[in-house]
Amino acid sequence: MAEMVNVAVDAMGGDNAPAELVKGAVEAVNEDNRIKVFLVGRQEEVNKELAKYTYDPARVEVVHASEVIETAEPPVVAIRTKKDSSLVKCMKMVREGTCDGMVTAGSTGATLVGGQLLVGRIKGVDRAPLAPLIPTEKGVSLLIDCGASVDAKPSNLVQFALIGSIYMESVMGVKNPTVGILNIGAEEEKGNALVKETFPLLKELKEINFIGSVEARDVPAGVADVIVCEAFAGNVLLKTYEGVGMTMLKLIKKGLMSNLKSKIGALMIKPTLKKTLKGFNVEEYGGAPLLGLNGLVVKTHGSSKTIEIKNSVLQCIAFKEQKINEKIKENMSNNGKEKILPEG
Repeated sequence: MAEMVNVAVDAMGGDNAPAELVKGAVEAVNEDNRIKVFLVGRQEEVNKELAKYTYDPARVEVVHASEVIETAEPPVVAIRTKKDSSLVKCMKMVREGTCDGMVTAGSTGATLVGGQLLVGRIKGVDRAPLAPLIPTEKGVSLLIDCGASVDAKPSNLVQFALIGSIYMESVMGVKNPTVGILNIGAEEEKGNALVKETFPLLKELKEINFIGSVEARDVPAGVADVIVCEAFAGNVLLKTYEGVGMTMLKLIKKGLMSNLKSKIGALMIKPTLKKTLKGFNVEEYGGAPLLGLNGLVVKTHGSSKTIEIKNSVLQCIAFKEQKINEKIKENMSNNGKEKILPEG
């Protein structure tokens, strides 16, 4: 029998809490019998939502948390003062080993701060990047970092490349994943100071399959399995990706419904179109794991609905079964860090 994967869900985090968080967690439990969820939040509100669904009560547990960290609160102050908040309690459950991972749609700032202070970084990891899977023509690519390390140093990007390669190979099953650095051109001499300094370091890193610079327009084509960048550029790319996707979907729907002929055509292509568009829906790939911590923290969009919450919970299975943290620890040991990273 497969080992149970315990996941803490911040039931009070995000715009749609607790309804969508509870529903998504229940759907994950009903879809995979390896999952047990701990719904952390205001007990009365969580139980009210749970009463709407059928599930195995042995694999759903409610953990009361009286406080909620709001999006606008200063992250450091919130983490240190709201010790009975759902987010803090989830992180403590991961740190203490009660849970193998956690999922939150709450404050990004508080999640990043809490991940560093409460869960803690793996020894040798300087910064823990957010790394979502993004849909491409060839499947998916890992974007690392998309929001955690603004103003990163070259040594940080080198670590991101190594961590991203481990994740893609172990979780996604991509053998010898290709790694590219996000740039404004394909030529090695192009880019800002950060990219120019990082490029030769990645080129020398034998532990990864570095293919050089990657332009943003080529990312949707799946030009690289791992896209390395600092958080500002990564977040801009991710938000543009999502915005263009939503706009295109609206325009396609509008065009198909514009007249009788197009409506008839829409009925004929509906199954194929639905399947194709599903592959480019970011919600299908769950949230962004905060990699390099001593436990798994998955951050989803603040506006996450059921499907993204469910897939984020299910993400935790592969993370545990493939022993991602152990592999990152092995590669980020002091000896390994000295071997592959420059000083500073």
